[in-house]
Amino acid sequence: MRRGYAIACALFAAAWPGFAQDALAQDVMRGHGGPVRALAVSGAALISGSFDSTVIVWDLDRGVAKRVLRFHEGPVNAVAVLDKGCFASGGEDKKVALWCEDREMPVYVLKDHEAPVTSLASSAAGFPDGVALGLVSASFDGTVRDSVFGTGGRQMIVMKHKGAVTAIASTPDRKGVISAGPDGALAFTNLDAGGGWGPLPGQVTITALAVAPDGEIVAACADGNVRLHSALGAMTAEIELDGTPLSSLALSPDDKLIATAGLRGGIAIIDRASRKIVHRMTGPGLPVWSLVFDTDSRTLISGGADRVIRKWDAIEGKALTSALPERDIVAEAVASGERGARVFRACQACHTLSPDDGNRAGPTLHGIFGRRIGTATGYAYSEALPKMGIVWNRETIARLFEIGPNAYTPGTKMPEQTITDAADRQALVEWLERVTASR
Repeated sequence: MRRGYAIACALFAAAWPGFAQDALAQDVMRGHGGPVRALAVSGAALISGSFDSTVIVWDLDRGVAKRVLRFHEGPVNAVAVLDKGCFASGGEDKKVALWCEDREMPVYVLKDHEAPVTSLASSAAGFPDGVALGLVSASFDGTVRDSVFGTGGRQMIVMKHKGAVTAIASTPDRKGVISAGPDGALAFTNLDAGGGWGPLPGQVTITALAVAPDGEIVAACADGNVRLHSALGAMTAEIELDGTPLSSLALSPDDKLIATAGLRGGIAIIDRASRKIVHRMTGPGLPVWSLVFDTDSRTLISGGADRVIRKWDAIEGKALTSALPERDIVAEAVASGERGARVFRACQACHTLSPDDGNRAGPTLHGIFGRRIGTATGYAYSEALPKMGIVWNRETIARLFEIGPNAYTPGTKMPEQTITDAADRQALVEWLERVTASR
């Protein structure tokens, strides 16, 4: 995407403090501008990564975004919860970012991988709990790397596959890691003592991995099957689905349920003890790109191609959120040839346009024309903005993107974004004026 089109929520908000405390819980979680590629749960928070290059931290109880983090220069392929309230994200830009303490930028960045990062996992190897943070990362460069932060730090390659590494998962004690590639080869690495086994030969691409507390390895595969392996890598069971390539996998915290989803089918819930499919759930948002269980081992959370995050009852096998997909007025306008809608496309990650959708990570743009900066109802702005005298109209909005938010709205926390093409700026403001007008 050209930088000029990466407006990415600079519009009129200029900070990412979240929403007012009285915001109502949302039926589904909307905020990403692209398919939701990665999910992780940390207590009452959900962390999501998207093809739109953003990471969003959500309040799971209220269903609203608390923070939108912009660092990666391409799709975010993986997120992982670490110790001490930290988490990591990895992306197509070959980078791994470590986020801690509600900071708006990473506290550490790893740039050692030579190809896109595909998977992340937490590690507790080689140091006492609470002293340092451990992270394992995998990449299309064929390496699995172990990194430790907080005690001087270290980073090393612990496993090298012949080809790309498509998935990793920590062992229950987090002192080992299982890794797999497109050739189906499985490997185990002991991060604490060294050594391990594999890679064991395979035939089918493994797209996602999970490891149960008893050491059993669960693998989602490109041929549409879920395969179970012993802690030593021997295959013990094969569960056939629909032949649709599987894109995601999750194991419930109580170890009883396996959830998986394909690129063309719905979500399947498997009873791990009986190896039987107990539910098949379909709905909007297909294909499902990512899955994670909440801490109750019942609520399943999915991230879909339609940019929406949904909840499911894995015990009852039913949706907990709206069955109907959201009408995408931006996509409709782009399809009809609206140039301004095309420029606005990335802004959907943070801004809504209609009076019914309210605030996201940025304030709603409904009624923006004629509104003074920093005054959208229910949105918590950074301190500098409400003190400014800017009133939004065609000229001020165009000027914002001509010189950038840092110059036009000092005090903003938004990364610098500009639209260099004057015709694009004009198309944007003219389209916004039409679609955000109060009716």
